[in-house]
Amino acid sequence: MLAFDAQLTAAEVLRAFHHDEPFLFLGAAFNTVTLILIGLCIIRRKADGMLLSLAWFAHLYGIRLWINSELLHLSVPPTEFFHRLSAAVDYLVPVPAFIFFHFAGFLGKIGKVVTPIFVVLFLSISAGSMLFGTLPAFRIINNSVIACALVAVAFRWFRRMVHDRDSRVIGVGLLCFVLPSISDNIYGPSHIEPYGFAVLLACLGYVAARRTLQRDREYSEIQQELELARRMQLSLLPSSFPPSPSFNVAAKYVPMTSVAGDLYDFLLGDDRHAGLLIADVSGHGVPAALIASMVKMAATSQRAQAAHPAALMAGMNSALCGNTQGQYVTAAYVYLDAHARELHYSAAGHPPMLLLRNGAVIEIVENGMLLAAVEDASYDSKWVALQAGDRLLLYTDGLLEARNADGKLFGEESLVSELKRSAKLTPSETVDHLINAVQRWASVQDDDLTVLICDYLGNPDLAVAD
Repeated sequence: MLAFDAQLTAAEVLRAFHHDEPFLFLGAAFNTVTLILIGLCIIRRKADGMLLSLAWFAHLYGIRLWINSELLHLSVPPTEFFHRLSAAVDYLVPVPAFIFFHFAGFLGKIGKVVTPIFVVLFLSISAGSMLFGTLPAFRIINNSVIACALVAVAFRWFRRMVHDRDSRVIGVGLLCFVLPSISDNIYGPSHIEPYGFAVLLACLGYVAARRTLQRDREYSEIQQELELARRMQLSLLPSSFPPSPSFNVAAKYVPMTSVAGDLYDFLLGDDRHAGLLIADVSGHGVPAALIASMVKMAATSQRAQAAHPAALMAGMNSALCGNTQGQYVTAAYVYLDAHARELHYSAAGHPPMLLLRNGAVIEIVENGMLLAAVEDASYDSKWVALQAGDRLLLYTDGLLEARNADGKLFGEESLVSELKRSAKLTPSETVDHLINAVQRWASVQDDDLTVLICDYLGNPDLAVAD
């Protein structure tokens, strides 16, 4: 009798295996697809919602096939927990499907409304089946909602198939899956739906892969265009200040993104004169960079006023007003005359210029209205006598507003302190020193950083006389 039971049990296991063999294979294939999709996200270093939801969809359906196999029922005792778990997995399967269609954009505007509703609904009945058991009400809700949703989705897709290739592909998959799925949810399980799901999964995978590759190509093209824009913007900046016996000038620009809105320029540069401009466009990215190029042209157009900072600011303001799409510009300009041993300074809403002299830092302020804000704005200039060894610092507010991990600003006090420490450094070394100090302070760079240093070496005529 025991031998007969053992033979019968073996026969049942063999029969169950042959019955479940295609579904066990499909379950393994669906979970393999899951691993491939997750691996693709890892390789791309990006959590793609469309790919991850499709992976979740394939995984749950594969697990569902395994749980419902006769072979597993022979191996696992028919406990209440197992029945509840099986039902919970069934109710979870539609969740990633709706999320995928939402991320893929196939649900349109209505997807923003119905997707959260359906996700919450199916999560709720899945949790309810684990807590309260396989109540008939849960099955009725699940079957009714899925049947209606599949019909609605199929109808929507068939209307779009003529005009959209992705919709045609999805339509084929839905046709292969919807009919047996509706039959299963109304009349009970059949052996056809898993094959229909395999076709649907292949169609969804094709669409997801095509759209992912398309997005990657578009992203690559955008990156190439940004790199070109970055090189073009850097070409707007002067490479170096002309060699001069009177001035030693260095500048550095560190944008927050590939392109940004800071700018510096040397409007004058010879043995006896220097005209140094720095500007900061509100905002970041490409729009700010485009306006920065306009600021460059506006400054160039006012080169005749290079010896008169207030007039130069007024001219730039007139050129920019009405052309910046509501974005404003702060700027500062200093004109240095080595022969007269003096500087003239004017600014438009810009942080004050700092003068390092004999170990002390003097703040030079002469601010007018922001550029491009008021068309007839007027500006004044400030006169300061120069001494050999003076060091001037022009900068943008990205230095002052850099925040550490505690949210504390770098601030003017720290900038002054770092400027004092740089007294024995060259202008080029000082520029790097200040930028590095700010970057060490800041947890992240959330603004552009621009620094311009000018050392006044003295009057070359006096040096010749000596």
